[in-house]
Amino acid sequence: MSFLELKNVQKSFFLGKKKFPVLKGIDLSLDRGEFVSILGESGGGKTTLLNTIGGLDSQFEGDILVDGKSLKKGSDKALDNYRSHTVGFVFQSFHLISHLTVLENVLVPLEMSTLNRHDRIKRAKSLLEKVGLTEHIDKHPNQLSGGQKQRVAIARALANDPDIIIADEPTGALDAQNTEEVLRILNEIAEEGKLVIAVTHSQTVADYGTRIVHLANGVIDSDTNIRNHYPARPSRRDRKITHLNFGDTFRLAWEHMLYTKGRNILIILGAAIGIFSVIFMLGLGSGITGYINKQMSDQVNPNAIQVTKNAASSQVNSSTDTSDITMTNSDMKRFAKIDHVKKIEKAYFAQAPKITMGKKNISVPYFQTWNATEKSGDIVAGHKPGKNEIILLKSDATRLNKKHYKDLVGKTITIYVPSQDSNKQPVNVKKKLKISGIIKSGSTAITFDTLKSASAKYNVSIKPNFVTLTADSTLNVKKIQDKIKSFKHTVKGKQVAVYTITGVGAIIDSLNTYLKLAFDVLAAIASISLIVSAIMIIVVLYISVSERTQEIGILRAIGARKKDIRNMFISESFLIGLSSGVFAVIIAYLVEWAANSAAQNAFKATIVAISPGNAIFGIVVSILISLVAALAPSRRAAKLDPRDSLTDE
Repeated sequence: MSFLELKNVQKSFFLGKKKFPVLKGIDLSLDRGEFVSILGESGGGKTTLLNTIGGLDSQFEGDILVDGKSLKKGSDKALDNYRSHTVGFVFQSFHLISHLTVLENVLVPLEMSTLNRHDRIKRAKSLLEKVGLTEHIDKHPNQLSGGQKQRVAIARALANDPDIIIADEPTGALDAQNTEEVLRILNEIAEEGKLVIAVTHSQTVADYGTRIVHLANGVIDSDTNIRNHYPARPSRRDRKITHLNFGDTFRLAWEHMLYTKGRNILIILGAAIGIFSVIFMLGLGSGITGYINKQMSDQVNPNAIQVTKNAASSQVNSSTDTSDITMTNSDMKRFAKIDHVKKIEKAYFAQAPKITMGKKNISVPYFQTWNATEKSGDIVAGHKPGKNEIILLKSDATRLNKKHYKDLVGKTITIYVPSQDSNKQPVNVKKKLKISGIIKSGSTAITFDTLKSASAKYNVSIKPNFVTLTADSTLNVKKIQDKIKSFKHTVKGKQVAVYTITGVGAIIDSLNTYLKLAFDVLAAIASISLIVSAIMIIVVLYISVSERTQEIGILRAIGARKKDIRNMFISESFLIGLSSGVFAVIIAYLVEWAANSAAQNAFKATIVAISPGNAIFGIVVSILISLVAALAPSRRAAKLDPRDSLTDE
């Protein structure tokens, strides 16, 4: 049995419903050690015959047996394996991958071998030495002559030591000297015991082989042995078959990106602008929110939370009854059960008390009992109030003594606190107090016990109308606030919050919500540019598929699978996305530095705070957008017919 047998092979092409037969029943037996020239005029079916023998076209009638195994019955995977290890192609147009060096072109099929990296390079160099190109291994194809390119193609075809070498018009683009050199090399390959099949329309070239098969109008009209063929070598069909792994396709993508780096830099820059916009908006939102929170927290203790009863949730109907806003023991017990609450203080707020000192009389717009919202660190003179003492807000103190307000410490004032007695009659609680200190933030304040004891003399019962909770950490303030907001009860069939958070803590919480919403909207608007980036990447990849159609055909011809082609374009898209994301992060941090430097000079603040999370988010989004953009182009590339790809101009 011959190594290669063609049995009644027929092939037709269709234009609409019209059938055009090309091969009309080819019967042929070929063996290793033969140098077979398939001779005939253009259009006689020579190239079509080679495509069927080479596994590039499995849509034919009849059968082709290679070492007793049918090509026609083989799956796509089996045909890929056949092309990668049993057959090697040499083309008239050379079909070298332009962005790879001579050595890298020969290494591509070796990536589908079991050899390690060192042995692959060693074999590639030995093959290039065999075809006389040792001095040119680092050059690119566009730096070689036609004869040199063809010898690279021969070295690549021999890379995996195939049993069959198929050469389609291997000397068609060469001069006489290079033709002689290429034919000599092909003859040496046959002499080594391989089957060499060369298509030609030149009788001179055909006479160089051991056998001439003449093809005309889709049939063999003559088959002549012109000299003895060489001894066949043993079959190597049992050797292990491997394929391009993801690392190999990734490397091919990287090499192509470097080869087209000018265009890719522009693509990366364009995509990076969209990612930068999103990262910067997130950082700007964090920075401004942090700045405002700091300014407000500087005025009060950031761990303190003021809580009042929600008057709207009360079921008490009397407008004069203040019991609806009084904090009870049950409220205290409820607050004590909240996680991360370190301290609970009863407190009282009174509206517009009056203070007199000598002949001066002022009204205090904001007055409360001393609690954790007051910052001891903001006391500019004296100390916090004790029993029968009062601390004055700096603005109130300057109204009593504008130039020397600190001198007020230790002096006595009289305070009048408006309230109601047990009979609901208005009364002013009068109390002489010693000024313990001056504070620049918060409010004028006395202790809860001082106010309570002073009020008892006027038949006034002071009960806390708000409490101050102190969190064990600033990080837990938000959790405590959320828990307080979760307490609800039913009033007239509706769920109503029991408590309200007041003071700066409430303002900060609301402000943070509004700021987050505003900057999320700005980030969303900025993200529209990401859609433009995705469209740009899709267009570029489709262009890349068109530009690399022949490369795809070459890779498929040497055994690359559809998934390998798909992975190659996905890898390139991944690299674009990663580069865009990293570049966007670099730009964002540079702009952050510039903006914060300007802000520090202007008002000693940081207004942009890009966190590592923002940077990672930007890079991940960039990669995801690029990968999604690559889906359609990579699928199209994988579906390209290798036979049509090789003839694409």
